[in-house]
Amino acid sequence: MAQGPTTRESPWPVSVLSAKLKEYLDRLGTVWIEGEITQWGVSAGNVYGKLKDLETDATVSFTIWSSTRAKLTEQFKAGDHAVGLVKPNWWVKGGSLTMQVFDLRHVGLGDLLERLERLRAQLAAEGLFAADRKRPLPFLPRVIGLVTGRDSDAETDVVRNARLRWPAVEFRTAYAAVQGDRCAPEVAGAIRRLDADPEVDVIIVARGGGDFQNLLGFSDERVVRAAAAASTPIVSAIGHEADRPLLDEVADLRASTPTDAAKRVVPDVAEELIRVEQARTRLRMRVTTLVNHEIDRLGHLRSRPALADPGWMIDRRAEEVTRWVARGSELAERAIERASVRTAELRSQLRALSPLATLQRGYAIVQREHDGVLTSPEQAPDGTALRITLAEGRLAATSRGAVGEAE
Repeated sequence: MAQGPTTRESPWPVSVLSAKLKEYLDRLGTVWIEGEITQWGVSAGNVYGKLKDLETDATVSFTIWSSTRAKLTEQFKAGDHAVGLVKPNWWVKGGSLTMQVFDLRHVGLGDLLERLERLRAQLAAEGLFAADRKRPLPFLPRVIGLVTGRDSDAETDVVRNARLRWPAVEFRTAYAAVQGDRCAPEVAGAIRRLDADPEVDVIIVARGGGDFQNLLGFSDERVVRAAAAASTPIVSAIGHEADRPLLDEVADLRASTPTDAAKRVVPDVAEELIRVEQARTRLRMRVTTLVNHEIDRLGHLRSRPALADPGWMIDRRAEEVTRWVARGSELAERAIERASVRTAELRSQLRALSPLATLQRGYAIVQREHDGVLTSPEQAPDGTALRITLAEGRLAATSRGAVGEAE
């Protein structure tokens, strides 16, 4: 067998590559794989088929030789969910890869339930089912997002019953497969699209009833996590009673049927009008009772003697007011008299101390024109301009100098 790296000048023969592939694949041994049988054909006692992954777009071909097929205890067909013990088998001559099946079994209900319970416990431990995560629904949603199958009875039930209760309600519908392999990715994608719409106030995921396996898509982890991550309230209306898909656990509200979902999400306009009228009636009665009570209180107050003839309060106070007015006048006159006497005394004292009193006795005050009062003749030599202040006026004069000694 050729060894070493290949070049354009020294390539491997096809047989060498094929042999190496077979050698490598033979070392892988057997493995258990799970998927959906999409093709099942029998030829010469052997089975040739295909097994598709349950979530992604991946398919492998398989072969069941007649000797192995004779040992199988179950019957299989396209569409079955199965697990198989396979070994990769490279056919050197034809250059094709197939999976040789050594054992094949249906995935039973018990296996599905076990997986479902493990996922339920895991999500519960993460807190996705906690009651404090559940959000209240809006009282009157303007726009309802609806995830359902195209042309389904569930869609008809939700829309008809919602509009019977509130005709103005609007719907944004995102269609998705509601069973089978496409269910989980399409429902999860529809929830995310409606949650991203700012006008959608609440999202209803609706499906009619079905058996356990048909409802498995609503327990898929992708659907549950999409609902948990949504900021818009989610209503699960799968139309079942015996089984509870995991979507019921994470939804903000579980409705037993699509019709029940419409009734719980949209208020009945007739019922609300009745409630408004009842509230108005109660309010009117309470206001009337309060007004009547206050009227009665006013009547009782007006019937009291003090208010029946209120003039007596004025008469009783009139004499007192007259007395206080007279007293006030007397006190005011006394205060004025005392102030007049005191003013006269102060006037007399001021006159006694004032230079004007001295001037009235014939004295005068002599000042130089731009200086102070003169006290000696030397302060006013001959020719000095003088100003003489008398009791009733002033005189201008000129000094002739000293005329003799003062007596």
